[in-house]
Amino acid sequence: MNSHTTTVKPGLMQWLTSDTPQSRFQAKCGRTWLGWLKLTENKLAMIGLSIVMGLILVTIFAPLLAPYDPLAADLANRIQPPGAEHWFGTDQLGRDILSRLIYGAQYTLLIVGLVAITAAPVGLLVGTAAGFFGGWVDAVLMRVTDIFLAFPKLILALAFVAALGPGIENAILAIAITAWPPYARIARAETITVRKSDYIDAARLQGVSNRGLIIGHIMPMCVSSLVVRVTLDMAGMILIAAGLGFLGLGAQPPMPEWGAMVSDGRQFLLDQWWVSTVPGIAIFVVSLGFNLLGDGLRDVLDPRGGD
Repeated sequence: MNSHTTTVKPGLMQWLTSDTPQSRFQAKCGRTWLGWLKLTENKLAMIGLSIVMGLILVTIFAPLLAPYDPLAADLANRIQPPGAEHWFGTDQLGRDILSRLIYGAQYTLLIVGLVAITAAPVGLLVGTAAGFFGGWVDAVLMRVTDIFLAFPKLILALAFVAALGPGIENAILAIAITAWPPYARIARAETITVRKSDYIDAARLQGVSNRGLIIGHIMPMCVSSLVVRVTLDMAGMILIAAGLGFLGLGAQPPMPEWGAMVSDGRQFLLDQWWVSTVPGIAIFVVSLGFNLLGDGLRDVLDPRGGD
């Protein structure tokens, strides 16, 4: 059994690190493996990856990890300090803060996930179209982008939520509306640098349409830069979502959203510090994790930012 294992691993390693890949799939696997090795060399990035993976696992196994019902009030045990029964204490309604923190991770991951999968494709489409076609198309799309960039994200999100009404769905929509312009700028810059490349001219001579050039040849060149930017922006998305929740415009009671939990405990901050401090620390740690992971991905995916 041991000899079989030792013979398989070198073969797989040789297949991944081959200088002459026999297929596109092998080349992609090899690049992915080398990127992973480079990422593992960055200790801070691995810490960030651990935090993000921990957030995902907590979200998946929340019903198993939470010791109490996050919505169940127990007025007899309200404002209890951290102890053996309630590790992070209880809030003003006697709800276990640890349980609410665990279930609140679901809303945090839901917000950043939905915003990322909606805002990034919109920005990618707008940016590649503007950079590829140029002229009046570029002028119109970039002026619209500039209008959105002229306002701070939180202020713009507040305006949209105020118009749409409070709620986590409207908060996600508002954050997504304010998040796409930077991605459009990045995609436009990448498109301008590659649209006159030889391989684009060769594809055009082969009869590839403009749509095919954008989707099949230009957009893939922009993806790596967008992945890095999205990962770095997730910390800002979490802070905006927490800010909306803090102001009562995001997730509504009794949903255990971290920003709303900070808001609930601000009146007890001096004497019962744990009610606001614990969810505040959670926001800080998760935001730090996404920032560290984003820095590591930038080194791996952007060769111009490497050594």
